[in-house]
Amino acid sequence: MKLGAKELRLTKPSEADLAKIKRRPIWIILDNVMDTYNIGSIFRLADAVAAQEVLLCGGSETPPASRIHKAAVGTEEWVQWQYMETAVLAIAKLKNQNSKIKIIAVEQDERAIPYNSPLHPSLNLREGTPIAIVVGHETEGVSKEVLDMADVIVEIPMYGVNRSMNVVVATGIVLYRILG
Repeated sequence: MKLGAKELRLTKPSEADLAKIKRRPIWIILDNVMDTYNIGSIFRLADAVAAQEVLLCGGSETPPASRIHKAAVGTEEWVQWQYMETAVLAIAKLKNQNSKIKIIAVEQDERAIPYNSPLHPSLNLREGTPIAIVVGHETEGVSKEVLDMADVIVEIPMYGVNRSMNVVVATGIVLYRILG
């Protein structure tokens, strides 16, 4: 089933509709992402890659919210999500449920590797490897505690005067690089 933006805004999925979607073992963790338009756009991205779930953490607003709905064009109804008090708790829960999950933080950090370089060999990402992509607050980034929990930190090189990129754009670049 493929729906356009107008249809997505007006269509509520049934349990049967949701059960038909083949999800990939991808979780997207928002570590205090504050802008509701970014949150809504992350739902669109999560739907595009058939992510398992979006984990909204800390100060991130949750649906239903009109600005999230506007940016998500209704995909927040089609993508599973939950709220967790912190991204640290979200990662701990995911690791507890599946010890093979690989945590990939997107952040500028001295430990970061370029997003387009071969990922750390310990990740060994094959089709079906469970991954969690963590992105952070629009100004503060991913918290230090979360960076310390990550299996790898990746960054996107910045060639202009701006030091950072929009959180949704960065998430999309990294996800599609991983998906190959």
